[in-house]
Formats: sequence, C-alpha cells, structure tokens
Amino acid sequence: MIEYGKNSIGEGAKIFEPVSLGFPSLDCIDKQDYPGTVIGRNAIIRSGAVIYCDVVIGDNFRSGHNIIIREKTRIGDNTVVGNGVAIEGNCSIGNNVTLQSMTGIGAYTTIRDGAFIGPKATLLNDRYPPDRKSELRGPVIEENAVIGAVAIVLPGITIGKGAAVAAGSVVTRDVPPGVLAMGSPARIRELPKEMKR
Repeated sequence: MIEYGKNSIGEGAKIFEPVSLGFPSLDCIDKQDYPGTVIGRNAIIRSGAVIYCDVVIGDNFRSGHNIIIREKTRIGDNTVVGNGVAIEGNCSIGNNVTLQSMTGIGAYTTIRDGAFIGPKATLLNDRYPPDRKSELRGPVIEENAVIGAVAIVLPGITIGKGAAVAAGSVVTRDVPPGVLAMGSPARIRELPKEMKR
C-alpha cells in the first residue's frame, strides 16, 4: 500500500495491493502533513484503488478493482463501489448506496441513502463544456432512487425519492418522487409495481 498524508484505517479493514491512500490533490501536492483518507471498520478495498486526500469513508465499505475516489468526498456506511468506478470529488454519498461497475460520478454530486446506480451510468456536472466558466453542479439522487445501466443524468438534475431511471435513458429534467423516467430525452411514466418499495 502506498500512503500519502495522514491516513486512518478502521479495525478489520482488508486492503489488497496495490492501493494508494491519501493521494494528494492539487492543493496538497507540495505539502507533507495534510488530511489523507479515513476508512471505517471492516472495509474491503480491492487492488487498483486510488483514494485521494480528504476522503472519509464509513464502516463496511466494499470496493471492486481499479476505482478512483477524488478529494473532499464523503461516503457513508455499507456502501458498495464496483469495478472501475470514478467518483470525481466533492461528492456526498450516503449509507447503503450501490454504485455498480464502470459508473462515472461527476464532482459535486449528491447521492442519498439507499440509492442504486446501475453499471456504466454517468452523472454529469457541467452543462456547457468545455467553457470553464459555468458553475459545476452535479445531480442530486434522492433516497432509494434507482438509475439504470448506461443512463445519463445531466448536471443539476434531481431524481426524486424512490424514483427510477430506465436503462439507457437521458434525463434532462427533474424526476419527481416515485415515478419512472424512460427514453431519450426521458419522459415520465408510472413506476412499475415490481419496482415500488
């Protein structure tokens, strides 16, 4: 394991080589004593993970291989991050969240408790790239919302509590709680009874 900054690893954590903890952000690249990574108890972090400085991860975290978690991200308890996931920093991810393999989470995204993000879904944060003038705003994924595989959620969009986004959809507007968004651009439909929690 390669460590940068001051890291804290909870009791019972299993970390498989090679892993980098506390990797310096641009703000910390020339500093010695900066806050590294905090990992809770009983985590499993698989090989290839790079977790930046000023990241706090709760208990019972599980990662796949080759993940990246950028600086100033907070992750709750019992959260799963699959193979090849990229979390681009300044994100807030709750408890009992699942990010399946190859998802891309743009900076400044909020994902609340119990949300499920399917494989290769992309949550964007820049409405007018690459002008570098617009404010970066990630989506807000509310409690128990589901994002299907390969779906795209545009910057600043809110997916309501218990709502679902169908696989392959492109979400350009807020999705109210408890409904299904489907298509490109996504249109609102009734949530199938099989998906109601």
